[in-house]
Amino acid sequence: MTTDRTTAGIEVNPVAGHIGAEITGVDLAGDLDDAQVAAIKAAVLRWKVVFFRGQELDHSGHVAFARRFGELVVLGRRGKASPPDVPEIETTADRLELGGRFGMEHDEWLRRRRHTLLRGWHCDHGARVDPPAATILRAETVPPYGGDTTWSNLAAAYAGLSAPVREFVDGLRAEHRLGVGYQPRPGDDAYVRHLLDHQVASVHPLVRVHPETGERVLFVNGYYLEQITDVSRAESRAILDMLLEQAVRPEYTVRFRWEPGSVAFWDNRATIHLAPSDNVVGFPRIMHRVMLAGDVPVGVDGKPSEPIVGTQPGRW
Repeated sequence: MTTDRTTAGIEVNPVAGHIGAEITGVDLAGDLDDAQVAAIKAAVLRWKVVFFRGQELDHSGHVAFARRFGELVVLGRRGKASPPDVPEIETTADRLELGGRFGMEHDEWLRRRRHTLLRGWHCDHGARVDPPAATILRAETVPPYGGDTTWSNLAAAYAGLSAPVREFVDGLRAEHRLGVGYQPRPGDDAYVRHLLDHQVASVHPLVRVHPETGERVLFVNGYYLEQITDVSRAESRAILDMLLEQAVRPEYTVRFRWEPGSVAFWDNRATIHLAPSDNVVGFPRIMHRVMLAGDVPVGVDGKPSEPIVGTQPGRW
């Protein structure tokens, strides 16, 4: 294994050519010094997602670690699985409740949200005007196989476009809207009514400039994005399909096999990820998530994203 960097006892070992590194030599539950924090942050910016194994973090330790890297997001609403006394943590088992709220089994709800091969790819809360800067996900219980997560490097995907296409997409903006790809049930659909009553939408640049690295990032995803501003729906579909297929080319991705005690820390501004759809029936998968507050994206032209409905910077 090639070691990319050693700082303050930390080793950063890249696991794929464009994205992903495993970090060893650090106890995330311990009292990290400034040099260790700086080394981890540098690795996240360089490799977009970093992995730690064998960590013994509880909820308070998870939150304390995340706070070393920025302000934490506190969601306005969480499910019953999330710890009620730790508002910064969302337990992903909450998602199993969502379909039931709207009269559907969980599998049907997922099928209606992910009805194409690319629909599941997303950044966290991408319809907001200020999506989270980063996410730190901790595995408590995982199935014996299946349940992997995959990430893609959107800066590498942009750099991989031909020069005329980069120049073309640099000037485009697009609407990101919660639930835009959902396929309604016949007749009355409680989830559609919920989406109409709780709309969240923003106009983001199709290429954003990363606020820390200065990289140009292809700001596309399969879940929130369907319409390019001032472009017809048919043209939008063709352009976005091409860009999303570029974004998730295998050479720009990394896939992670979770174990109990694994932690993934990713830059939500420069990646999209694909949650697993191959969870093993009968085996629980319990993950805990903390998100760092983000900024309003800025395009190549220096113009920031604009809210449309249901979102304000810094207000969750």
